[in-house]
Amino acid sequence: MRENEEANFNDNEDQELYEHYRIQVDKGQSLLRIDKFLMLRIENASRTKIQSAAQEGCILVNDKPVKANYKVKPEDIISVVLPNPPRDTTVYPEDIPLDIVYEDEDLLIVNKAPGMVVHPGFNNYTGTLVNALVHHFDHLPITQNGDQRPGLVHRIDKETSGLLVISKSEQAMTHLAKQFFDHSIERTYQALVWGDFEEEEGTIDGNLDRNPQNRLQMMVFQDPEKGKRAITHYKVIERFHYATLIECRLETGRTHQIRAHMRYIGHPIFNDKTYGGDQILKGVQLPKFKQFVMNLFDVIPRQALHAKSLGFIHPKTGKHMFFESALPYDFQACVDKWRSTSVAWDKMKN
Repeated sequence: MRENEEANFNDNEDQELYEHYRIQVDKGQSLLRIDKFLMLRIENASRTKIQSAAQEGCILVNDKPVKANYKVKPEDIISVVLPNPPRDTTVYPEDIPLDIVYEDEDLLIVNKAPGMVVHPGFNNYTGTLVNALVHHFDHLPITQNGDQRPGLVHRIDKETSGLLVISKSEQAMTHLAKQFFDHSIERTYQALVWGDFEEEEGTIDGNLDRNPQNRLQMMVFQDPEKGKRAITHYKVIERFHYATLIECRLETGRTHQIRAHMRYIGHPIFNDKTYGGDQILKGVQLPKFKQFVMNLFDVIPRQALHAKSLGFIHPKTGKHMFFESALPYDFQACVDKWRSTSVAWDKMKN
């Protein structure tokens, strides 16, 4: 359930309840706990939220409250009722400029600016890439639960810049989604990370799942039964003594994959606040160096991560498509300053 639906369920008997979801169970549904069933059917619903709602009598089956361990049966009518009325989930068109790299009748390639949220969600219901796409696609309002919303095959984080492919038809969506599933999509990122590398290239292979101590973070687990397998290949592009510009090639596409993997090997992405990259992790403890880094945090007030290239097979023509994008201004300015300072350090040593 959406986070803004985490209402205070106390004293529900004295409150008017509003139906947020109504689901009729299929005839062929096997017996399944209702908390597990709703996790699969409601976007962003966690088991904890569903169990809390059931405990407060907000999960109804055939108009009667049930507990979280209730076994869903074929043709049950499930209702989720909450004290607050449901918000309008229609995604309205907004005239937001888009950097469109390529477009045809089947797909569109966008170079997303840093700071833009891809899809509407809690605290970000307007100003998103999807709002801009709805405006671009003939001003048609599209509901989040409808079948006509722009075909987001993949996403990148709000503060990450770079290339995204959007499908414009169901056939294109299915074809592109399969390429992502098969890991045949070619994707490279550039990242500025803390520290220097002994090697020129390497591979990180580690399962990723939510950090139980911080749900905003993903972390690597050694237990093969935990999380999902994630593989990142990286190679050094340029060294700056205390920071390194690298290229990352994704074999899988997990949430925060590069950010979590880089932290795992001791090289957090520069100014990545979620993974500790917004601290001075390498370098000398001199006032001038500290000021230099702080100035760079102002130059690029986000994680230094950019989705640079994207390659795939066109869903209709069968031709190989490949796109590249330059580093955005803030990222490039940060790299330039690291480079000039690194050159100065080398001259001082010589």
